[in-house]
Amino acid sequence: MAHDTDKKQRLHLVFGGELTKLQDVQFRDLEQLDIVGIYPDYESAHSAWKAKAQMTVDNAHMRYFIVHMHRLLDPENE
Repeated sequence: MAHDTDKKQRLHLVFGGELTKLQDVQFRDLEQLDIVGIYPDYESAHSAWKAKAQMTVDNAHMRYFIVHMHRLLDPENE
C-alpha cells in the first residue's frame, strides 16, 4: 500500500446519532452511535459526513459531526 508522504495527515472522525432534543447535543442512546470512520483529511471526512447526513434527512433528531482529531493529538501545532 502506497503512502502519500508529501501531504500531512490531519485525521478527522465522522460520527452521529439521534439527539434527545434539537437544542442540545445529548445523544438518546450512546450504544447506538454511528461511527462512520476516520479520514486522513477534512475533504474526505466532509464527503462522508454529507452522505450520512443526507441519508438521515427525514429524522430531524439525527445529527452527524466531524471531529478534528489532529487538533486533539497535537494541540500545540494548530
